[in-house]
Amino acid sequence: MQHRGVTVWMTGLSGAGKSTITEALEQELRSRGCKLEVLDGDIVRTNLTKGLGFSKEDRDENIRRIGFVSHLLTRNGVIVLVSAISPYRAMRDEVRDRIGDFMEVYVSAPLEVCEARDVKGLYKRARAGEIKQFTGIDDPYEPPLNPEVNCETHKETLEESVNKVLAKLEELGYLPAAVPA
Repeated sequence: MQHRGVTVWMTGLSGAGKSTITEALEQELRSRGCKLEVLDGDIVRTNLTKGLGFSKEDRDENIRRIGFVSHLLTRNGVIVLVSAISPYRAMRDEVRDRIGDFMEVYVSAPLEVCEARDVKGLYKRARAGEIKQFTGIDDPYEPPLNPEVNCETHKETLEESVNKVLAKLEELGYLPAAVPA
């Protein structure tokens, strides 16, 4: 399949559904024969940014490194799916400017919904004071002002969210329109 390189940057609170949408999007794009890579925040922290903490400076550096790798892949015709909280608007804008072919997807859900979905128990630990500087609890999350796509995972199905992202990729010319089966 012919497609253009682009970074699809999923941002939102922990538990909003970034990884879930990314996994479903990955399956659909692979079924269409796309060249793609997934950069999941948790996996990147284990392999690429090990040693960085959760201070604002370390979070910024984490996003800068993800952005650097995304830029390299994007300019070589790869669709890059990034799933990272990336809480600070200025850093998302910085990587957008660096990459160029960039699509921001705000994966949103109310904090109480994210906490109810918390499979890792991170919110509970943050509320108990065991985790400091936790985004949404004692560290800010700055929602995008003008994302290309807004997936409201508490109001829409996974399929609806994925279809919104695919439709925007097609509309912006990164993907040819899917041929109905």
